[in-house]
Amino acid sequence: MDTSINKHALTFGLISVFLTGLGLTIVSPVLPFLVKTYTINPNSQATAVTLLTSIYALSVFLAAPVLGALSDRYGRRPILLISLLGSALGYFIFGLGGALWILFLGRSLEGLTGGEISAIFAYFADITPSSERTKYFGWISAVVGVGTALGPIIGGALATSGNSVPMYAGTVITLLNAIYGYFFMSESLEKSKRSSSISVKHLNPFIQLSKVFSFKSVKWLLIAGFLIWIPNGSLQAIFSQFSIDTFAWQPVLIGLTFSIIGVLDIFSQAIIMPRLLKFLTDKKIALLGMISQIIGFIFIAVSSFTAFYPVFIIGMIFFGFGDSIFGPSFNGMLSKSVSDSEQGHILGGAQSIQSLARFIGPIIGGQLYSLVSHTTPAIMGVVLIGISALVLSKQHGYIQ
Repeated sequence: MDTSINKHALTFGLISVFLTGLGLTIVSPVLPFLVKTYTINPNSQATAVTLLTSIYALSVFLAAPVLGALSDRYGRRPILLISLLGSALGYFIFGLGGALWILFLGRSLEGLTGGEISAIFAYFADITPSSERTKYFGWISAVVGVGTALGPIIGGALATSGNSVPMYAGTVITLLNAIYGYFFMSESLEKSKRSSSISVKHLNPFIQLSKVFSFKSVKWLLIAGFLIWIPNGSLQAIFSQFSIDTFAWQPVLIGLTFSIIGVLDIFSQAIIMPRLLKFLTDKKIALLGMISQIIGFIFIAVSSFTAFYPVFIIGMIFFGFGDSIFGPSFNGMLSKSVSDSEQGHILGGAQSIQSLARFIGPIIGGQLYSLVSHTTPAIMGVVLIGISALVLSKQHGYIQ
């Protein structure tokens, strides 16, 4: 570790990143069970579950540029602390429940403050020397992976004491980090370096998106990413309901199986990716990841017909591996396609596009699941990722 980095600042930042990953998945194993009380049949239950996942992604999409711009104007510290308090309140409201709209309110609030990921990246950029930044950004990815992997396990295990217990645990952990940050986190952005004002266009995520797509060098690459993130968002949203309807699983087993994605992400970053990068280009690794995800979706579709859970688990392993190697190689291609001065803009824009896709994906997947069949979201995955792979494979020149 670089001795110039404040250890408390680094600890606070990494815990905040961990909580971002945890917030994405801790609710997954118990969501159908929480929703069941307020719905009349399995189809409306599946729709509510997917919409709750969508509202979180939409909230992140809308909030990310706002919180990023506010942190540029007023500093990272107040934005991150307020975001943590908002997340804690969102968890608490979701845990209380009482009506379906209250669940939506809690998840929306958690998502709006979950958009602080843009401020966290800026915070890490402030506290790390440029020569070390890539390494620390790699740490961020790994810690998010740990949070994503542990979220379903923690959520499933705590649910044995009550379906709302994971939410209350999230409230306590987030509050403790906010208290730690209040006492030990110093401001990372000097007043002299802060923006003097906030332009309305910086707060509009759609204007930010249009700017990102104006970069001809990455337009088709971003379209390929958008096509792959739609079915991925759908799978995340429908996973628990599918497990209950097909295999009659309880939260603990749902959580353990869902954590396969996070565990494979950690394993891939530590062991697989460094080896693949010695032999393959970013583009070839991304295509390999896409093929693995397609195979995963085929196994998941087959498991719906057979109701044989080992086939489903094999599908999740293929999907998780593909997802874990696609992400870093995709970001690598993006980063190498633009100049140094455009890095933050492009990577932030890609994050917004991913959030938008993860808003759209659960809605489409939920409707296909409820109105057509339980197999169709997986079939959608095979089709859209296949098209995405074709789009990516046709690109030449700037993508290595």
